[in-house]
Amino acid sequence: MSTRSLGTWRWQRIVGNTFPLLLVLSVVVLWAGLTLEGAEETLSEFTLLAVMVPTMVDTGGNLGAILSSRLSTRFHLGTTELDPRDPVLWANVAAVFGLALSVFTALALGTFLLGQVLGTELTLGQLLLISLSSGMSVAVIAVVFSFATTYASYRLGVDPDDTTIPIVTNVVDVFGMVIFVTVSTTVVG
Repeated sequence: MSTRSLGTWRWQRIVGNTFPLLLVLSVVVLWAGLTLEGAEETLSEFTLLAVMVPTMVDTGGNLGAILSSRLSTRFHLGTTELDPRDPVLWANVAAVFGLALSVFTALALGTFLLGQVLGTELTLGQLLLISLSSGMSVAVIAVVFSFATTYASYRLGVDPDDTTIPIVTNVVDVFGMVIFVTVSTTVVG
């Protein structure tokens, strides 16, 4: 295990690392907004889908943030080098997928129950298909970007705590919105 030092805590270093990153990510997130705006017709016709958007996007980013934090902590402690044979890494990935499966199933069920009260036309099968296929795809992206960003930050000598969560949450938000809108329009369209 390597114990590479990432320096001491200094706000100037943190701002220097994150400010340019946040500027770039702000532009990237515009894509999610434009995608959502492009789906306005579908979301207006099927209002239950609009109810799913905040949970879909927030959960994807949260899954990535959880895994990124766990990986960053392991790097700081010197207990990982991202060895594919490491059972703890696989346990973390399994936990993220298990959490995603339970949250996105609950999202579909909750949305269906709300739809029963409001009298909408979407079936439980449609909502499960939309929620689970979108959500599990977002979980895959969250895992991939969590590993890539944490490892790249560490290798570049940048504290992963300063970079991983902004990068992962923004990327997952963008891809999550694009995937959700694509799957939703395919299923109900």
